[in-house]
Amino acid sequence: MDDEKLYQVALSMVPGIGDVTAKTLLSHCGSVKEIFTKNKNNLAKIPGIGPVNSDKIKSFKNFSAAEQEIDKCQKHDIEILFFTDKKYPKKLKHAPDSPAVLYYKGASDLNNYKTVAIVGTRKSTGYGRKFTEQIVEQLAAHNALIVSGLAYGIDVKAHKAALKYGLETIGVMASGLDIIYPSMHRSIALEMVHQGGLLTEFRIGEKPDAHNFPSRNRIIAGMSDVTIVVEAAAKGGALITAEIANSYNRDVFALPGDIGKNFSNGCNNLIKSNKAHLLTSVEDIEYIMNWEPMSDPIPADDPSYDCSKFSREEKSVIDTLRSSSLDGILLDELSWRSQIPLNKLASVLLNLEFNGIVKTIPGKKYKLA
Repeated sequence: MDDEKLYQVALSMVPGIGDVTAKTLLSHCGSVKEIFTKNKNNLAKIPGIGPVNSDKIKSFKNFSAAEQEIDKCQKHDIEILFFTDKKYPKKLKHAPDSPAVLYYKGASDLNNYKTVAIVGTRKSTGYGRKFTEQIVEQLAAHNALIVSGLAYGIDVKAHKAALKYGLETIGVMASGLDIIYPSMHRSIALEMVHQGGLLTEFRIGEKPDAHNFPSRNRIIAGMSDVTIVVEAAAKGGALITAEIANSYNRDVFALPGDIGKNFSNGCNNLIKSNKAHLLTSVEDIEYIMNWEPMSDPIPADDPSYDCSKFSREEKSVIDTLRSSSLDGILLDELSWRSQIPLNKLASVLLNLEFNGIVKTIPGKKYKLA
């Protein structure tokens, strides 16, 4: 058994050690195994850890539970994706509260160049369902990865439309991957495994308790370039997803609806408060995101982007811009995503501009040239 994978799963089982703390520990220790083998006093000196968390880690002995979890995943053909794995969604990685461990079953690349979340009410109307199918059909020209929550209403309609129009689709779940919720969506979930996949942060056997759904929503928003809200009441899970997407500086779009209709209130309020772009067709997304149909990512073997030529900071900037939306990102956002201080980032960007790798665009944003 892979020792590092064992320690990765074990870390997620340590009581009181959340995702942010786990990543802080990793950044200082270099590997998860080192977290468990490091001297207790040295662990306590890491900023934000202290003696309480240090004691929790050093007193953890239940590695057999981690071994059992890995065995269960292998039997169910489930991949365990740690924060540092290449397959881990890069866009989600930039979210400060992203899960340290994900469980994935499927055939899709979770780092699709264009990823679109589609969410909405469970009590959808014909208007909402028709638009969902329409926008997914239009997104087929972009070969977008469609992400949603496998719930009733708009969510499952988005998944079904993606399968219909040949797009890969990911269902993010609020339970372990062995528990399909709602159970009546089991057949569509099994189909998605072959044309997309199922993703969760919850271990096998964990039930879809109410408090798991907001956590699930942050994964939907975090791994997507764009979040579309089709129909939503004044309060609900779809609006939570939109709020999270905004907090991650991701673009949100909303379908306008009839004034006074219950499931139009949420979308209309998002648009009215400038928390979402008004959406009527894929052309609105193309304009805001600067997307062109079937545009391709920068080839990994493109000699002009040979990262071996650049410093560690320059590589970090290039990787960050590669995983960002095509309309560029602001300097402050680029700084925290790349973990380069603003006073140093300016000179790094200047050098990359001289080399024709990065360019400045209106709005004081940066993007790859």
